[in-house]
Amino acid sequence: MRQAPVAALSAAAVRGVAPGRAERRDGTVAGAGGAVRADLEQVFRACYPGVVGVAARVLGSRDEAEDVAQETFLAFGRTSVPAAEAPRWLAVAAAHTALNHLRSGRRRAAREEAAADGWTGGGPLAPDVADAVVVREEHGRVRAALARLPRRQAVALVLRHSGLSYADVAAALDLSPGSVGTTVRRAESALREELTRHAPSH
Repeated sequence: MRQAPVAALSAAAVRGVAPGRAERRDGTVAGAGGAVRADLEQVFRACYPGVVGVAARVLGSRDEAEDVAQETFLAFGRTSVPAAEAPRWLAVAAAHTALNHLRSGRRRAAREEAAADGWTGGGPLAPDVADAVVVREEHGRVRAALARLPRRQAVALVLRHSGLSYADVAAALDLSPGSVGTTVRRAESALREELTRHAPSH
C-alpha cells in the first residue's frame, strides 16, 4: 500500500536532517541534508492536487504522477520561492520532471497494461478489452510524440491544458502574454506532425 502523500513527503524531507536541527530566520530548517522550508507542508496540502494533475497529463498514470509530485515538492522545499508564487513554480517543475520521466523511459508499463487490459481481481477480461488496448496504444503514441517536442513547447502545452492562464504560462516560461497562444498552437501543430510522422503503417 502506498504511503499517504503528506506522510511520505514528510519522511523524505527529513531524511539526513540532524536530530539537532534548528529553524533559521528565513523560515527554513537547517540540517545535514540541506534546508527544508518551514511552510512546505502547508504549500504541499494546498497545491498537491494541481501538481499531480499536471504530472498525470504527461504520464497518464496516477501513481507515477504522485511520485513526480513528491520529487517536485522536495525540490521546492529547498528553494526560497515565495509561497505566493508556489503554484506556478510547482506546475512548471512538475511538467519538467514528468517530461524527464517520460523521456528517460522510467515508466511502469506492466502496471499500466494490467490496469488498461481490464483485469479485475483475477476475473475475466472486461468486454471492451480491445477498445482499452487501442486507447492505451493511442495514448502511448501521444506521450511519445510529446516527449519529442522542444522542451518549451511541450511545457507550454501541458501547462495550458492543465488550466494555467495565459498570464501564468507567460510568466512561467518568460514569454510575453501575447505569444503564449502562438506557442501553444505551434506545439499542437508540432504534436500532430509528430503523430503523423510516426503513425503505424497498416
